[in-house]
Amino acid sequence: MSINENYTNLRQFIDDRFASYEGRLAYRCLGQSMLYDELDKHATHLARYFEHEMGLKAGDRIVIQLPNLIQYPVAMYAAVRLGLVVVNTNPLYTPREMLHQFTDSGAKAIVILSDLLPKLEQVREQTQIEHVLVTEAADFIQPSSPGHNYHNFIDALNKGETLGDFTPSQAQRDDTAVLQYTGGTTGVSKGAVLSHGNLLANAGQMAARLEARCQQSEGVFVCPLPLYHIYAFTVNMIGLFGMGEANLLIPNPRDMDSFVNAIKAVPFKGLAGINTLFVGLCQHPGFKEIDFSNLKITLSGGAALTHSAAHLWEDVTGCAITEGYGLSETSPVVSFNVFGEEELGTVGKPLEQTQVAAWDEHNQPVPEGEVGELVVKGPQVMKGYWQREDETSKVMIDGWFKTGDMGLIQSNGNVKIVDRLKDMIIVSGFNVFPNEVEDVLSEHPAVMEAAVVGEADEKTGEAVKAFVTVNESVTQDELREYCREHLTNYKVPKHIEVLEELPKSTVGKILRRELRKR
Repeated sequence: MSINENYTNLRQFIDDRFASYEGRLAYRCLGQSMLYDELDKHATHLARYFEHEMGLKAGDRIVIQLPNLIQYPVAMYAAVRLGLVVVNTNPLYTPREMLHQFTDSGAKAIVILSDLLPKLEQVREQTQIEHVLVTEAADFIQPSSPGHNYHNFIDALNKGETLGDFTPSQAQRDDTAVLQYTGGTTGVSKGAVLSHGNLLANAGQMAARLEARCQQSEGVFVCPLPLYHIYAFTVNMIGLFGMGEANLLIPNPRDMDSFVNAIKAVPFKGLAGINTLFVGLCQHPGFKEIDFSNLKITLSGGAALTHSAAHLWEDVTGCAITEGYGLSETSPVVSFNVFGEEELGTVGKPLEQTQVAAWDEHNQPVPEGEVGELVVKGPQVMKGYWQREDETSKVMIDGWFKTGDMGLIQSNGNVKIVDRLKDMIIVSGFNVFPNEVEDVLSEHPAVMEAAVVGEADEKTGEAVKAFVTVNESVTQDELREYCREHLTNYKVPKHIEVLEELPKSTVGKILRRELRKR
């Protein structure tokens, strides 16, 4: 029963957890704490408000466009209790990106940070959004007054206390719970349709791997990754919440001083992060002064973990990084290293009830140990893309999801990601995977971060081009010489450019596509 098969929908799961963990700490953020029962009360009042004041009903789409604040889980749990479909939206989106996501999803309501209202107002009339619920970052500390034509978050909670009960969600496992828009790396972004069953399964699959480890230590779980990203949405807001763990929300992980101060203030047992975040923290002077004695779990996903980042983190914190693999379309987690048996350079073994295979271009399995496109089958795999049967049919074959990632299955069962299919560089007919070159460059003492792309070359078709950030002066020739010691000649970068910083997504993923435009 470990993958939550005894629940029909997320409402039942959440209600059950509120009852089980009454009095326990659920979230901390900006110095504020919220217990499970307080969260239960707020989510109940907001669900009533959604139904009775906004007229929302099961199946309606609601956008949540917030940074990591306690208001996020309050809004999410309220929406799920009513059977609304959550549309997670990046607060840093431009009006153009917001318009696409809001119109494509057909959202009727939005929960939004007041700072983002000017962007919303540029496009609101072109959307179906009828209700705008506004919150300020400090609302739970110092309630704000609402503007005209908007619903105010704290007012909604207060009004909800006096309203009649809401109609509890009767959603089935196959009904849609979340529209998770993919990054749109291949053109316009698509909404991955994640069902109640998908998210319940993935939260349960993660709990099966995490629970015993969590019980070995006391403290909170640090959540610097944005809750609108499927990694934190499922792992922190459903999985860890479902295990009775407390999440420390970090609203702006780019503000390293505030981040370090927040984790200094409280014992923490775990942290889920991404490669660039681990490097950034380890380079912060205040980070090394923190007490890491409770830290037993460091999860990495969302981008390849470099050897240099993994070694640096373990040297500073004493905790090994456990790398996993996931995608928006798989709710997100597919595989995970086993605690204590981490094999650096792999993303571990598939979660229970999950199959991973490597296929060739004809959708046939390749021999064990050979590189192919990774495909995934399991209860966490999406139903398809929202209103995009054409796109769905390209990636779904007999229940298998084609990931677009190149990788292999090792003889020990661990999955190894080689690179994104579309990022592969072909030099004189030889395949070069950027991750491998980036990993070598990152090991050089002068290099902080590296990104590798292909560029057109008359002689070889494509050539390898590297972009690096450095912490001391180093020449192109020195870096190339270093690469020659560790790589076959055709993989050695032909051009190397030093930048002040590498372009990154809001989650901290290095954006190779931006570098290709240079």
